[in-house]
Amino acid sequence: MFHLAQLGWSPFFEEQVSPQERSRWVPARVAQEARELYRLFAEPGERWGEPAGRLRREGKPLPGVGDWVLADWSVPGNARIERVLNPRSRVSRKAAGRQTRQQILVSNADTLFLVTSADRDFNLRRLERYLAAAWESGAVPVVVLNKSDLAEDLELLRDQIESVAIGVRILTTSALRGEGVGTLRVFLRSGQTAAFLGSSGVGKSTLINTLLGEARQSTAPVRKSDGRGQHQTARRELLLLPEGGIVIDTPGLRELQLWDGEIGSASAFAEVAALAAGCRFRDCRHGDEPDCAVLSALASGALDAERFENYQKLERERRFLESRRDPAARAARLREVKRQMKEHRRDSHRKRGR
Repeated sequence: MFHLAQLGWSPFFEEQVSPQERSRWVPARVAQEARELYRLFAEPGERWGEPAGRLRREGKPLPGVGDWVLADWSVPGNARIERVLNPRSRVSRKAAGRQTRQQILVSNADTLFLVTSADRDFNLRRLERYLAAAWESGAVPVVVLNKSDLAEDLELLRDQIESVAIGVRILTTSALRGEGVGTLRVFLRSGQTAAFLGSSGVGKSTLINTLLGEARQSTAPVRKSDGRGQHQTARRELLLLPEGGIVIDTPGLRELQLWDGEIGSASAFAEVAALAAGCRFRDCRHGDEPDCAVLSALASGALDAERFENYQKLERERRFLESRRDPAARAARLREVKRQMKEHRRDSHRKRGR
């Protein structure tokens, strides 16, 4: 048996449910997903559920871990998921492969612990991408610098994180030694949800095991050959902490291509957006346009070149995905490509005619 408040239920979700729906269906939270079967936590207890055929026929969104759903608990066998409630926050990415498809990583997290490690896997550019995803999601990002016992210069690493995680709280932990893990509990009061995101081997599952007080989540050592993590957590899973609070463990991410990163990119790279406001042209791409404030900052050293390059990469990915999802944007992109090709051919003719 669970209490809804213990699972993170709030007026935000209650307001989405009509009295008729409340009398027929049960609010439940998705704790685990396994091939369109969903482990549900609800007041009546724990049960596996599957989406109603109507959801698939009507193209309605299927839930992800952390989502709230309305389920028919009266049917035999698996409960039947009738509706997915709108989330307060959601982390999505483009699914791996060539198809343009959204993959929900986690829903309804209040806090996103962006876990990086103080060993050879430390990567500022990757962290910038995670920060963009976090700001886009609607949850509050917190950077967790784990494996502090392996750092050669911990203060230097913190300074580097502060340079890109502007206004974001940074926690330092050593999950193996149990140091600093208590600082995470501030974000894990009863009914509060925190999701752990990061690449393989940074220590997400070890941190969660420490919070749980038991070795529940599988862990594996990093490879000695290159210091890279090994996939051990195979699925996203929502877990209830003994003292209250909810954590969501996620598999290590090899790739995080943002699904819709306009807000997240502008927030994660706030200084670039501020500089761009000073460019002569509102649609400046910061390439070879005159009076470009961003290029001036790069030339003077006021803007870090590698950070700006990462920003441009994210923007290219975002515009490409937007063009794939939106036919009008796709047509505009094709027109722009054709225009660039024509200019290239004209330039080539001029050079040959010299």
